[in-house]
Amino acid sequence: MTTLYRADAFTRDRIQACASELGMQLSDQEQWDFLQSVDTLDLQAAPGSGKTSLIGLKLQVLAEHWMSTTRGVCVLSHTNTAKDEIIARISDSPSGARLQRYPHFIGTIQSFTSTFLASPHLRGMRTQVQIVDNDAYADEARRTLASGQSFRTLKSLLGRQRNGDDLVAHAEFSFESGQLTIRSSRELPFGPDTNSGKQFTTLKYELARQGIFRYADMFALAELHLSRRPTLGRAVAHRFPFVLVDEMQDTSALQQKLLDQVFGDPSTIVQRVGDVNQRIFTDSTTTTSSFPRSDSLDLPVSRRFGSTIAELASSLTVHRSQRIRGAGPAGTIAVLLYDETSVPQVVPAFERIAAEVVPHSLLRDRPPRVLASRLRPGTSKAFPQSLACYVPGFAATIPGDRQASLLITARAARAQWRSGASRTAVDLLWEAVRAATKSATNEALPTLRSLSRDAETLGARMRALLLDILTDPNDDETSWEGLMDRMASLLSELSSQAGPVRITLGEFAHYVAPSTSSSAAVVDERDGAPVGTVHSELGSIQSAKGETHTATLILECLNRSGKNHDVHEVLKLLATNGDLDSATSTVRDIAQLVFVGATRPTQLLAFAVRRDRASSYLNFLAFNGWAVHDLTLQSDTWSRICG
Repeated sequence: MTTLYRADAFTRDRIQACASELGMQLSDQEQWDFLQSVDTLDLQAAPGSGKTSLIGLKLQVLAEHWMSTTRGVCVLSHTNTAKDEIIARISDSPSGARLQRYPHFIGTIQSFTSTFLASPHLRGMRTQVQIVDNDAYADEARRTLASGQSFRTLKSLLGRQRNGDDLVAHAEFSFESGQLTIRSSRELPFGPDTNSGKQFTTLKYELARQGIFRYADMFALAELHLSRRPTLGRAVAHRFPFVLVDEMQDTSALQQKLLDQVFGDPSTIVQRVGDVNQRIFTDSTTTTSSFPRSDSLDLPVSRRFGSTIAELASSLTVHRSQRIRGAGPAGTIAVLLYDETSVPQVVPAFERIAAEVVPHSLLRDRPPRVLASRLRPGTSKAFPQSLACYVPGFAATIPGDRQASLLITARAARAQWRSGASRTAVDLLWEAVRAATKSATNEALPTLRSLSRDAETLGARMRALLLDILTDPNDDETSWEGLMDRMASLLSELSSQAGPVRITLGEFAHYVAPSTSSSAAVVDERDGAPVGTVHSELGSIQSAKGETHTATLILECLNRSGKNHDVHEVLKLLATNGDLDSATSTVRDIAQLVFVGATRPTQLLAFAVRRDRASSYLNFLAFNGWAVHDLTLQSDTWSRICG
């Protein structure tokens, strides 16, 4: 590695000088262990430990002292949001900007696979990639099935199946036993040699010839190319002798397999960073031993929160035990007890507590967040089931709901935008526009990535409109109607219909006033005068992954089994000194999700739990100094919407 960058690049004084320029404090030995390591390693980083800042600093040092002009650094992430955050950390300096050019690469594992492995294979087959997107593929597959005369037998058979067209919508390539096969979301109801089976295969390859693929297709094609070109993997590994993988816990088994094929040689330095205890997504199927390795470095110090929240979080580290040390604000943990009549007071009570314990300047910049593991109530009679059980009317305005106003999703996307997750915000908003357009007009819009970015083009104007929506307060009816008029005009231009037909979104574009049921006055600490009103932002625990909040409320909800209430199970486990290793898989799943939500706030962490369930551990709450607020002592009558 000494021929690639200066031998003294990672001396303590050079790193310290770079850290000072970035305004970073390096106060823990664990930080230095990671920064100075030039060997293959895993870093298990606690929530709020500043791992992204450390990654940015390490890349900055590498960039300043990198000498090779033909071999580079490869930085991989699981999501575009994580990739964008890394780029933002290094873009301000000339040396950091160089990492975004040849011979270096910064991108997602998906884009890496497409760029270096799958696309070269397709170019050899004279196929140009047009779309790599699961939703866009599904739309095109269904349209091809419906309109193609050569697929009549397949269409007839699938028409007799429940959601039969899902089989073509989810058809994807898989590389098995040295050849491409085609799989779908469930077992196919026909054999490969039947007329339906042959038409199914033909449809998949027809879309492939048009350059339309699912995400998994790229990995299968990459494996095919590697098997046919044994030197390809070695060539890519030679190009990238230093590889850094961020958010490693979310890497799937399929992605991990491909990375091992390419970068498995010991001569390649692979440094993987993540937090295995935040591995909550069902498609993240890395094996238990994959990450982190037993000899991994630990980064246990969190600067997001203090010792109180850190102690709780440490008790919920499901996948790998980690004693998190809190170096942030002291913080408060509160528990809100409710019953069926007092449940609508839960969110307003949380906001009043937040206004009391969190400086108002922080609340203005980062409003309180209310999180739940479920958004919609199901069919169970158990209570409560979801976020909608606490906030009347929320069920009708959940982002993604077919009957929800587009404005509801726009507000959720704006919250993502304000937290720094710009790519996630744009994708959320555009997919809502696509879904609303499809429902209102049966018109399938293209993916945003397929639209031109060139100035004055339709794609550029649409992106400008999305930016306006994301930066608008979205609380004025006249302003919203103006945005929707512009949207209708641009959608009409995007439409594939012949003639001057104007697309309208109907009820999906209707204005919905902001909720006034959940707000608390923010009082100026100097003279006690009200300075404004704080509104909570509502959402799922899953969507808050990676965010930092000033105050977070986790609402007790029914878990997916329909038998357990999540917050109750966690508090009961803590009160009885329960061992997560011996807990049921259901409780472990609950604990790891609550861990993600509980590690978001800097100042206030609150839980809502039904009082009759909490009676057995009230002494535990008091003994630990948690603030208990019993809302049942002054409850109002309320007709709940659940169960």
